[in-house]
Amino acid sequence: MPEVPAVRPAQTQDNRKPSPPGARRTGKPLWYASAAVLSDTVGAAVPVYLAFLWMNGTNAVAHAAVSATAWLLVRGARARYTEHRLGEGDNIGPALQDWLVLIGLLAVARAVTGEQSPFLLCLAALLPCAPLSAVGYELVHRHLTARRRGGRAIRRTLVIGEASAIDGLVDHLAKRTDHEFVVVGVCPIGDEDPQALAPVAARLDRQAPPGMSADSAPVLEAARRLDVDVVLVAPGPHLGGPRLRRLSWALHGEECPLVVVPGLTDVARHRVGVSSVAGLTVLNVAPPLHRGLAALFKSVTDRLGAALLILLLAPVLAAVALAVRLDSPGPAVHRQTRVGRGGVPFTMVKFRTMVANAERLRHGLAESNEQDGRMFKIRHDPRITRVGQVLRRYSLDELPQLFNVVRGHMSLVGPRPPLPDEVSGYDEVELRRLAVKPGLTGLWQVSGRSDLSWDETVALDLRYVDNWSPSVDLGILVRTARAVVAGTGAY
Repeated sequence: MPEVPAVRPAQTQDNRKPSPPGARRTGKPLWYASAAVLSDTVGAAVPVYLAFLWMNGTNAVAHAAVSATAWLLVRGARARYTEHRLGEGDNIGPALQDWLVLIGLLAVARAVTGEQSPFLLCLAALLPCAPLSAVGYELVHRHLTARRRGGRAIRRTLVIGEASAIDGLVDHLAKRTDHEFVVVGVCPIGDEDPQALAPVAARLDRQAPPGMSADSAPVLEAARRLDVDVVLVAPGPHLGGPRLRRLSWALHGEECPLVVVPGLTDVARHRVGVSSVAGLTVLNVAPPLHRGLAALFKSVTDRLGAALLILLLAPVLAAVALAVRLDSPGPAVHRQTRVGRGGVPFTMVKFRTMVANAERLRHGLAESNEQDGRMFKIRHDPRITRVGQVLRRYSLDELPQLFNVVRGHMSLVGPRPPLPDEVSGYDEVELRRLAVKPGLTGLWQVSGRSDLSWDETVALDLRYVDNWSPSVDLGILVRTARAVVAGTGAY
């Protein structure tokens, strides 16, 4: 993996005069909102218009106008067109939530007005709303990400905290380029120097000063000099509640936003709630959805979906099996012991992509392993057959695992199913991957597959285990189709 710089460069203009702290630059293009509204309008109006035009040709325009208006009202009421939402985060989940609200709203309107149009036709016509809206938002998200990687649509950021906390926060931000924070300066507490490449703009005393100005004066001066848009604070033993509160008064007096980083990582927004207890602001972190109705829904949809895919892909399965048998001696299907949820072993099936004695040959190739962790991967593995190369390129060798999904050993989406010898070397953190069923696809497959390091694979799997939701699964399934076609990291 290429070494990532500690701080991303921000585009600047020569001789630019410092703005007041918090003075927002136009980070996102104005057409983002227009594009989102247009995609929502088209996604609601066009399918409804075509459906009613095909049905009877009467009132098609009126039904399309009502549907589009209701869809825009729902999306607008749920703040989908605000600047801080456009192009950020998950697209499919919010669209599905809004679609359910739309269906409920139109059902009530239908009952009140006595509308007699066919219910199933209306429902079918409204189905494209959510996916088409998600596509529109995804295009905006990709454009925004590209701008941020080029140093635009960003917020110049000043970081305050202990030296070690600053290093951890800056390093974490530097590992990704799809966010809006670009660190232009740091304010360490005490005399210790942080390792971050950003310059030290000011220092704060370790002991809380008696007045407001002792903290606010150097921070505000640094914010003005560096022309920052936001101040990020990593709380610690020397930056507690009362001191942080006084600092927030000063920053907000200058209309400079303050963002407090609690230290939680890879916790999805839907799991976090904010409340106040005895004057304390607390974060409530909900447990992952591993039990209850959500887990039951996942199990049922996994098995039904896998059974339907087996029926639809039966000709493909037969053709691939025949190709494997004709290409090299040995069975068409390879059976291998893998470890499932809770450490329970099961027999996983997949199309054979290697020579029949591949397992015995593996020990002689141990020194050629290109992975840096528990997995064994070689980019040009000599054991792979000619047909096997094609199957791996497009992930066709994984299709028999649909039978494992039907039997309940696996899910359609989940972490990669590990081998027993891999699990034997897991530490306590890595064992967390076994808290859910392994998947036919997952974040690891849509994020680079074998090109990922072991640490990256574990991080992606843990993010999925802790933040699973039905919308997350749907998003991964959509991205899987694109990853399979691209074939990135498949070997």
